[in-house]
Amino acid sequence: MDISALLTSVGINIGVCVVLLSLYSVLRKQPSNVSVYFGRRLASMRWTHNDPFCFERFVPSPSWIVKAWEANEEDILGIGGMDAVVFLRIVVFSIRIFSIAAVICIFLVLPVNYFGQDMHHKHIPSEQMEVFTIENVKEGSRWLWTHCFALYIITCSACILLYFEYKSIAKMRLAHIAGSSTNPSHFTVLVRAIPRSSEESYSDSVKKFFTKYHASSYLSHQMVYRCGRVQKLMTDAEKMYMMFKAASNPQNCKPSLMQCGLCRQQTNSFKILSSEDDSVGNSGFVNMDLATRTKECAAAFVFFKTRHAAIVAAQVLQSSNPMLWVTDLAPEPHDVYWSNLCIPYRQLWIRKIGTLVAAVAFMLVFLIPVTFVQGLTQLDQLQQTFPFLRGLLKKKYMSQLVTGYLPSIVLILALYSVPPTMMLFSAVEGSISRSGRKKSACCKVLYFTIWNVFFVNIFTGSVISQLNVFSSVKDIPAQLAKAVPRQVTFFTTYVLTSGWASLACEVMQIFALLCNLSKRFILRIKDDSSSDTFSFPYHTEVPRLLLFGFLGFTCSILAPLILPFLLLYFVLAYLVYRNQILNVYVSKYETGGQFWPIVHNTTIFSLVLSQIIALGVFGIKRSPVASGFTIPLIICTLLFNEYCRQRFLPIFKNNAAEILIDMDRKDEQSGMMEELHQQLHSAYCQFTVTSHELYRSECFSHLGDRESSPDPKNVKSGNESSVNGSDIAHCNLDMSEASTK
Repeated sequence: MDISALLTSVGINIGVCVVLLSLYSVLRKQPSNVSVYFGRRLASMRWTHNDPFCFERFVPSPSWIVKAWEANEEDILGIGGMDAVVFLRIVVFSIRIFSIAAVICIFLVLPVNYFGQDMHHKHIPSEQMEVFTIENVKEGSRWLWTHCFALYIITCSACILLYFEYKSIAKMRLAHIAGSSTNPSHFTVLVRAIPRSSEESYSDSVKKFFTKYHASSYLSHQMVYRCGRVQKLMTDAEKMYMMFKAASNPQNCKPSLMQCGLCRQQTNSFKILSSEDDSVGNSGFVNMDLATRTKECAAAFVFFKTRHAAIVAAQVLQSSNPMLWVTDLAPEPHDVYWSNLCIPYRQLWIRKIGTLVAAVAFMLVFLIPVTFVQGLTQLDQLQQTFPFLRGLLKKKYMSQLVTGYLPSIVLILALYSVPPTMMLFSAVEGSISRSGRKKSACCKVLYFTIWNVFFVNIFTGSVISQLNVFSSVKDIPAQLAKAVPRQVTFFTTYVLTSGWASLACEVMQIFALLCNLSKRFILRIKDDSSSDTFSFPYHTEVPRLLLFGFLGFTCSILAPLILPFLLLYFVLAYLVYRNQILNVYVSKYETGGQFWPIVHNTTIFSLVLSQIIALGVFGIKRSPVASGFTIPLIICTLLFNEYCRQRFLPIFKNNAAEILIDMDRKDEQSGMMEELHQQLHSAYCQFTVTSHELYRSECFSHLGDRESSPDPKNVKSGNESSVNGSDIAHCNLDMSEASTK
């Protein structure tokens, strides 16, 4: 592909970005699109707006860029949480390292590549892309030291930046843990693989076991119940039947305080509605008779008196049989993935093998579109395979479109099926938290995209153009050194199409915009609801950033022309993602910075692979001095990675006992521990219920004394009910989590 075809792709993508960003700056000002472009603000506060006709509403403006730029890291941390800060740190790290790489490679390496052969150069637009790659440098050239020098600068800069970022984020994570003193997950352990007993229930077994072996620290527990789809449908049908039946038979009883769900204790969480219509029409609480209609799982949340006791119980082997009484630190209440808690623990290893096999099969199937894409980049082979296209492909603009823009578009459309598929695989694996499922999906998407976008494209391109494959492992560096420069044109257009255009589509929120338009103009629903807000798609965006970073590292000294396009992508990504975090996405749960170790490992892998490819290139170009200096660089990079793994990684895997003990002592001295213990009983809630069922239960209940309930406006959900002993279910529940079950 020549430079003119690359410029065609650049022009198309710049036009798409300008149009979409201008359209976004107009659409975000329209009151009817508040739920699309300001979902986070709509969910966090009561949104009021007027709808006057104003000419300014229909004029594009860069005001959103200014607001995104002015927000500081404290604002991002308070709005999006620590994961949002870590995500933006990835973008900032990429801007810094590729700024250094672009300066070094554009002004030092690129001239060496361009004048590497004694040849007559054409005009720049007519030059082939290969002229600007290391492939144009003749064998035995004494100028190859510039590539080795650039590789050293890039590697050392990346390692220094990685170290300081890892250190800063680790410190931020420790501060995050110390600052979340009311987090109930610090006191809670999830117990699975509870042994079945014919003499007692799972609940009694849990109470007996932890009372015996953790008597000094055990507080109480809450069982997990089976809630399959069929059972849920039957329960919902029964609820609807009781609601209609109650609506036709008015009850004559006074509203008063009810007993809470299954725990049979008094609570002041709710004010029972005094009118029949209100009691039937409102929903969102717990079912009185649910315990009789559900079955206990071999899983439970066990609450401990101190954070230190909980973490010790989570990490210690509880039984001589490792497949029984398996303990893990519980996720945060809104992060619990309830449907996976009932999966038998003995099935998890089988599920992981099954998902691995399914992922490999999916990769093999994906070879079809990747091979088709590589066929589009090989214009000569395409004309030989399809002779009827020769006349069409002889037209200059058509050949530029087919080789410069169409291949990346086809691959991007095929890759849209990857994130939901990997999310499904991660759910089948049995993750106990939503953040864990998203993190697992992130890793799968990352491996999949790097393999298919980079390695498979190189392998299929080598097979198509040369009709050979790698005969042995020793040939891999040399073959990569030959194949990567030939595929750099595709990688550059992929950055333009999947990078620039995808950011414009992200800020436009095309899917949400279409849903909003259909809701308003087809379904005639005019109200702005915050129930359709989304959490940030880390499982798609983190792999995208890391893939572009991977391409930048591997192609930096081989084909420096890709670096300016990458740098512009990361600068635009910085503005777009800050805007999305501030205005669109709602932080429902977070991992506490767990994505950064993935970033670190991927960056190290990218550096080492780029060094191995450079080693192969220096061998092909017969430069023993450059090859000799590259080998120590690989060793030093691996040693640096091992040091970071020993120094920082344990902070992201476990909570420090030092911090937890200090938090326990502080709460005991301030008298907060009793209040925290009471909040534990209402922290984890699995089921939802209609307020009518509470009303109906009060009419026929003769248990306990009745109290007057407080004003619901003055009640904080989640902190009101307290029980002793075995807790089974509680009264508060995040409705957004319930709707996903």
